[in-house]
Amino acid sequence: MTYPTETLTHSDIWATTPDLTTLRHKLLDLFCQLAYQEGDFLLSSGLRSSYYVNKTQVTLHPQGALAVGRLVFPLLPVDTQAVGGLTMGADPIVTAVSIVSVYENRPIPALIIRKEAKGYGTRAYIEGPSLPEGANVVVLEDVVTTGQSALKAVERLKDAGYTVNQIISLVDRQQGGGELYQSAGLKFETLFSIQEVQERYRQLANL
Repeated sequence: MTYPTETLTHSDIWATTPDLTTLRHKLLDLFCQLAYQEGDFLLSSGLRSSYYVNKTQVTLHPQGALAVGRLVFPLLPVDTQAVGGLTMGADPIVTAVSIVSVYENRPIPALIIRKEAKGYGTRAYIEGPSLPEGANVVVLEDVVTTGQSALKAVERLKDAGYTVNQIISLVDRQQGGGELYQSAGLKFETLFSIQEVQERYRQLANL
């Protein structure tokens, strides 16, 4: 199912509105219009699902990326020294947040965590600026299902000597990821639950 996006994208509200509640509603509609699909899908977790959130349709969308950065940035603790996430789903998210942080006069570097160590040069797992030992890093994730992807990023960052206490996702499918993070002593926040996405998707379908 597709929806017209002109009213969502042809506006400067994405960049200028101080009302983050309005911006959040705009981003939710963009997820419903561009990313949410129903059918028979195999997920990266190995599970099958009757729906799929094709998140890069939003995180690589110009207004979507800007909204993601503006909405995630305020959720970061004041002592955050970097944001990071597992490639490639988190790549556009950490980049968007880092760029927005400059305009908020609180520059925060972005880190990209490889799934496998680089096969040449430094052979590193983590790409990005070097941080001091013990630096506080918040892990960002696009869609959380079982939670394993973000947890792998947490482990890589801790192995590198950084401190990680929090994970923030765009969408939580509520299939065990939050509970996994809690058991690991990690704070977890999400912009949208899957129920909220599905409810809005059906509202838009009936307009």
